[in-house]
Amino acid sequence: MSGMAILIGAGAAVFVGVTLVVITVASASFDRVGVAKGLSVIDQVYSPGQAGPGDEAFSERVITPLTARMIRLGRALTPTSGIDRLRRWLDFAGNPAHWTIDRVYEVRVLGLVGLALGGGGLGAVLRGLPAVILGGVLGAVLGAYLPDLIIYELGYRRQEEVQRSLPDILDTLTVSVEAGLGFDAALAQVTRYGRGPMASEFARTLQEIQLGMTRVEALRQLAQRTKVVELKTFCALMVQASELGIPIAKVLREQAKEMRVRRRQRAEELAQKVTVKILFPLVFCLFPSLFIVVLGPGVINILQSGLFK
Repeated sequence: MSGMAILIGAGAAVFVGVTLVVITVASASFDRVGVAKGLSVIDQVYSPGQAGPGDEAFSERVITPLTARMIRLGRALTPTSGIDRLRRWLDFAGNPAHWTIDRVYEVRVLGLVGLALGGGGLGAVLRGLPAVILGGVLGAVLGAYLPDLIIYELGYRRQEEVQRSLPDILDTLTVSVEAGLGFDAALAQVTRYGRGPMASEFARTLQEIQLGMTRVEALRQLAQRTKVVELKTFCALMVQASELGIPIAKVLREQAKEMRVRRRQRAEELAQKVTVKILFPLVFCLFPSLFIVVLGPGVINILQSGLFK
């Protein structure tokens, strides 16, 4: 037990030391701003009416600088293409509350350090320095990519909901426009009474139009925030109708009809895939249990009868 405790302590100390070194090096590489910044900070802290260093809250003295360093470290570990991809998937996920890019960087560094320590501790329990190193490396990789996996899952589910609810939203838009409302007023009706991610996307589009963006630009932004082919097609057709002066009610009617046909075809396709998907659980889970229940008593009786002795 004493040897195991020493090994666990040594592994934890190694990972803590590596973590502190990485954070220190990163902060040193990003915080070289010169003497002017230090003088301005001193001026701000000791100016009249300001609290001194000892009177600051713990969050301002410790948590805020540590969070800023973790964000800078996460940004340094992420390539430019990864930043663009992360921003795009945050749009696909609907930009969840409190999930900014900086927050993703922060969670990434925390996950990297925490799971690296956890993997190293697990490897120390299993004994052996190779197990400690392997556990630490695997934990660090998992912690670094875990926020991306969560965002990808949220974005994928939200885009599926957009695809399912799009035909109903288009029907509402069609009825509203044919009743005499303009396109913007119809969007307002959809966002007022609609629910789900599609209504949220149209609400953002309407807000952008109200803030001064043209309808064409707002629809193009909507097409960039989704990966649903049907919605991209709808935005492209609405842009074309707006630029060429085609009646919007006719375009909406045709699009709503086509969306319903595509939804029915997609449902039929999923229904045909069920027989293939159910084959593996049937063969590997249901059939063995069925064989045990049906043939088990017979096999037991045969063994008890002594025929094989």
